Amino acid sequence: MAFRLHNFFRSGTSHRLRIALNLKGLPYDYVPVNLPKLEHQSAAYKAIQPQGLVPALVDGDTALIQSPAIIEWLEETHPAPPLLPADPLSRARVRALAAIVGCDIHPLNNRRVLETLRHSLSCDEAAVTRWCESWIVEGFDACETLLAADPQRSAGFSWGHAPTLADVYLVPQVESARRFKVDITRWPRIAEIDATCGRLDAFARAAPALQPDAP
Repeated sequence: MAFRLHNFFRSGTSHRLRIALNLKGLPYDYVPVNLPKLEHQSAAYKAIQPQGLVPALVDGDTALIQSPAIIEWLEETHPAPPLLPADPLSRARVRALAAIVGCDIHPLNNRRVLETLRHSLSCDEAAVTRWCESWIVEGFDACETLLAADPQRSAGFSWGHAPTLADVYLVPQVESARRFKVDITRWPRIAEIDATCGRLDAFARAAPALQPDAP
């Protein structure tokens, strides 16, 4: 039985989970959750994901939530191909790059934060864009510095010679950065990684514009 992936085409967390599933060759049924129409707040969806957030991955009668936990579960239950290096220090470095995106950039730029800025704090779109850009720039500056300093990084990926967890997190954040008009070329290593990954089928098929619920 295929997984059922409840997600939204433009959601960065949904995007990263689609990439991880594709890299591991795991088929899934795409179940769209329309965030602008507030489908994530429905009783039916909250029975699957009590927070009302995307994504949620359903495996038989089991629902898994929170993309970091789901991807770690996938890594443990479907270890090939691996998304983490074999040695502990390299694993820590890859996890740190992923955490810069997953803990320090994305949570400040996700939809519910931006809707609070717009509606509760009366910020106009220019202010919202400046808010998003500030956290993206700060996080990407740190990522670029770490990438430049890592002797185990090869051209085209965040670590080694194949995609890792760091790339799974980074590429959707680059997509989001472009949506907020951030010039990615100021970070040449990040831009190179995004271009390399974009040529891989697992990343290309996960792109927001290619999803069934994309306009």
